Amino acid sequence: MNTVRSILIGLSLLVLIVGCKQSGRQYHSKNDNLSQRVDSLLNLMTINEKIGQTVLFTSRWDVTGPVLREGEEEAIKEGRCGNIFNAHTVAYTRKLQEMAVNETRLGIPLLFGYDVIHGHQTLTPISLGESASWDLELIEQSARMAAREAAASGLHWTFAPMCDIGRDPRWGRVSEGAGEDPYLGQRIAEARVKGFQGDDISSNETVLACVKHMAAYGAAQAGRDYHSVDMSDRVLRETYLPPYKAAVDAGARTVMTSFNDLDGVPASANKYLLTDILRDEWGFDGMVVTDYTAINELIPHGVAKDEYQAGVLAMKAGVDMDMEGGVYMDHLKQAVESGDVTMEELDNAVRNVLRLKFELGIMDDPYKYCNEAFEQAEILSDKNRQLAYEMAAASCVLLKNEQAALPLKQSEQIAVIGPLANSKRDLLGSWKAAGKPQAIQATILDAIIANGGNGNVTFSKGCDVNSDNRSGFAKAIQQAKNADKVVMVMGEKWSMSGEAACRTKLDFPGVQKELIQQIAKLGKPLVLVYMTGRSMTIEKEVKLADAVMNIWYPGTEGGRAVADLLYGKQVPSGKLTMTMPRNVGQIPIYYNYKNTGRPFNPEKPKDTYKSRYLDVPNTPLFPFGYGLSYTTFEYANLKLDKSSMSSGDDITLTVEVSNTGDLDGAEVVQLYIRDKVASVTRPMKELKAFEKVFIKKGETKTLTFTITEDMLAFYRQDMSFGTEPGDFTVYVGTNSDTDNQIDFTLK
Repeated sequence: MNTVRSILIGLSLLVLIVGCKQSGRQYHSKNDNLSQRVDSLLNLMTINEKIGQTVLFTSRWDVTGPVLREGEEEAIKEGRCGNIFNAHTVAYTRKLQEMAVNETRLGIPLLFGYDVIHGHQTLTPISLGESASWDLELIEQSARMAAREAAASGLHWTFAPMCDIGRDPRWGRVSEGAGEDPYLGQRIAEARVKGFQGDDISSNETVLACVKHMAAYGAAQAGRDYHSVDMSDRVLRETYLPPYKAAVDAGARTVMTSFNDLDGVPASANKYLLTDILRDEWGFDGMVVTDYTAINELIPHGVAKDEYQAGVLAMKAGVDMDMEGGVYMDHLKQAVESGDVTMEELDNAVRNVLRLKFELGIMDDPYKYCNEAFEQAEILSDKNRQLAYEMAAASCVLLKNEQAALPLKQSEQIAVIGPLANSKRDLLGSWKAAGKPQAIQATILDAIIANGGNGNVTFSKGCDVNSDNRSGFAKAIQQAKNADKVVMVMGEKWSMSGEAACRTKLDFPGVQKELIQQIAKLGKPLVLVYMTGRSMTIEKEVKLADAVMNIWYPGTEGGRAVADLLYGKQVPSGKLTMTMPRNVGQIPIYYNYKNTGRPFNPEKPKDTYKSRYLDVPNTPLFPFGYGLSYTTFEYANLKLDKSSMSSGDDITLTVEVSNTGDLDGAEVVQLYIRDKVASVTRPMKELKAFEKVFIKKGETKTLTFTITEDMLAFYRQDMSFGTEPGDFTVYVGTNSDTDNQIDFTLK
């Protein structure tokens, strides 16, 4: 038997040697199927080499450029580390790849990953901002551009899209997601996966997508990052899981675990999430990676007494790769030898990693992503800058516009005031990847001057973002007195949103509020432009201003896009994807809430013992889906082709939307459905379809939606998924607060 095994190993080695070519080794024949090639290589590997494929370490950057940390070079050469993140540029990734290919026994290439969240070097708006465009095609193009730049820099893999539903704006990471709604989250997740991976992940112009964070990370208690999550399986499946599943169904090849626990089990040790749901229910056959040191953190979570036990729990739950923690490297061999982890479990994890490397094509050509000419041509190219501009213009949300405050006119004297008006770094927001402030050609101030003329624009910082220094107030007030209109560029600094950037106060920090109040007293037309990574509580400032525009962190070309919106060269079309609360006490607040047994009727304000607040209305400052334009839209003739539908049938809905203003513009037509009576309580409204449509001034377009039975399905009382007969209301309008409705029945 040993002789036969020796012959088989010898034949495999012969295939390995004969298959070598200059650009890298071929394991098995290129004509054999992928599984055979993976198993052929797996059979050659020692246990240490197998474990190395489950290890992901980070590179770092210092003043000299990218460098490995102490011990990492040796780990790569010894085959104990098969993957690196935070390493990019062709020159650097080629150097590391040559190390892995030429100086290890089997020459297995490294997999390179990076946080390419909203662009690589050409940055588009933060992900929450992109979602406000409601433009799925543009979002996909944005992800495709990010993938091209990342791949051109030698990267294979991005840790995006983030598919966490975000209903608590105190949580800083809402900036990385698509907002509060499961349906919109699904569609955006699909678009971003398709953008990153394209039609062929072996192309050197695409990167692997990573669905994160599995699961329900957006529901961290008290909006505090890394905190516990506790919810019913119904809420998990109805609200939080759908975007992850949509991304998996769209073909995402990797999934990242979340930091939180769920039902008492941390995600990186949660077999229910990573095996029962992800693999067995959804059929996912890709690779699961932890978030940064998440296996180590099973110890302070209180489910593991040491790293050995933590590693065993993670491997048996379904974690294939350990990001940064070194737990698998240090303890997995002992776990296999002791029988706490089976060799089959280790082999399955390694297969999932190797399969990706074969799918990418780097097993045949480890240097296919190391093309310096492609890197030079793609990074910050004119076409990428133009796409970033279009994305920024489509993402900004006009929340208020009275007294003809906007658009600005070139003839007007404009006083630009605020700490963020002339900031390059803040335009980029959090998770700027390889983006550099010096690549920005124009701040908001620069672009306003370019539009209005240097003689018509003055600038005063006024105050800092977050300090009590009022020394700049006097100059700002004087400049405002001399102006026709005032544009105040305020908000949160870039570092005040994103990971580990949670806040209990969501108003403008520092003395910005006071400066706005002082300027408003002058009686000049006041335009408030603000940067943020979340929904803010700015009710007082909205009342003081004549016009308000939420610009998020708009990216590399954001300055130009914002100024063009202010001057009317672009017409606003963005819509909120997170409800804006009046104050923090309303949080969590979202549009698709469930009714209570004692609903409050605002027409009967003196009713007591109803579900209400004593100090503020139940309603938000601005509802989900809200956003204005410089033109106006009217809805009419909402019709169904029939008043009832049978199982397996559908209904056709039509609605006329007219542009009744003076400018061409785009409107996001939103369709919501309410199930009036069911075996379990159902949301008051649920988004089920939308279309962003461009309508010329004076034009009317008839839009058609098909209502299918699956749009009416839900998790019934026994947790089976399907429909129940009954009455439904469908709403179509400009935001979730529309009352433009019509009824139908499911038989």
